[in-house]
Amino acid sequence: MEIRDYYAELGVKPDAGDKAIKQAYRKLARENHPDVKPGDQQAEARFKAINEAYQTLGDPEKRKQYDTLRRQYRQWQHNGGANAGYGWPNGADGAGSRVYSTGNLSPEDLEELFGGGAPFADIFGSMFGQGGPTAEPRPHRGRDVETLVEVTLEEALHGTSRMIHVGEQRIEARIPPGVQTNSRIRLSGRGRPGLAGGLAGDLYLVIEVLPHPQFVRESHDLHTEVPVDIYTAAIGGEARVQTLDGTVKLKIPPRTQADKIFRLRKKGMPRLDNPAERGDLYARVKLVLPDDLNDNELDTLRDLAQSRQYSYAQV
Repeated sequence: MEIRDYYAELGVKPDAGDKAIKQAYRKLARENHPDVKPGDQQAEARFKAINEAYQTLGDPEKRKQYDTLRRQYRQWQHNGGANAGYGWPNGADGAGSRVYSTGNLSPEDLEELFGGGAPFADIFGSMFGQGGPTAEPRPHRGRDVETLVEVTLEEALHGTSRMIHVGEQRIEARIPPGVQTNSRIRLSGRGRPGLAGGLAGDLYLVIEVLPHPQFVRESHDLHTEVPVDIYTAAIGGEARVQTLDGTVKLKIPPRTQADKIFRLRKKGMPRLDNPAERGDLYARVKLVLPDDLNDNELDTLRDLAQSRQYSYAQV
């Protein structure tokens, strides 16, 4: 009987750091997400396997327990598997986590360690014979599930929904307005089912807001550039600013310099805890030359430039 190698699932070494594990998970989750490859059953199965691996390796305590079980199971295989018997050390490791003996290790114990859906319960048919220990099963809470969800800036503004796979379940998860990268949305009781009547775990959506080609987000505020031609900047006028809500007119006062920043109140992102309250949009002036300057206009600009140079020379 083989157990799945979670490190191989994520394509990392067993000594990989937390950051490398998270990066590998996010990369693979993006590549195999059902939204990216709709109808691809192989990608869907791969996505579920990646998520299952990360549920354990992304949790320091569960990873430590998994490493112990993985190491002991490999030693058991090396010694000849079920024909050789197996001794699990009693007591606890240095961190205080439970280490089981053959007398009390059961599928329920593994459910406590790794939650519902863990593959390790299947090992007991080989280690201890079919049926395993006969102790009365105890209720155990199901495992929490964490999954990466990518949204656009527009979706973060208005809120959206996603179909999430948890085991064989398909859950429509609502993502509220105002989410930011690394926001965690908790769906109570939508994780792995409990064992022997135990409560189900929770589902956590870890949000990543994708970069936008026009806006840069800083908390609840947005930053953008507004093109202003040199005539409007010099004598004043209006410029059009693109916001996530549409285009608005911005009054440009005379003698406006490049890089001047205008604040448009309540045109930023909503707050997650209070969507009715929004941040601001900061528009930085970018001076541009009109595309259709004719010769007469260029001559006028030359005369103006020469006149100003002459005035400076007289000072």
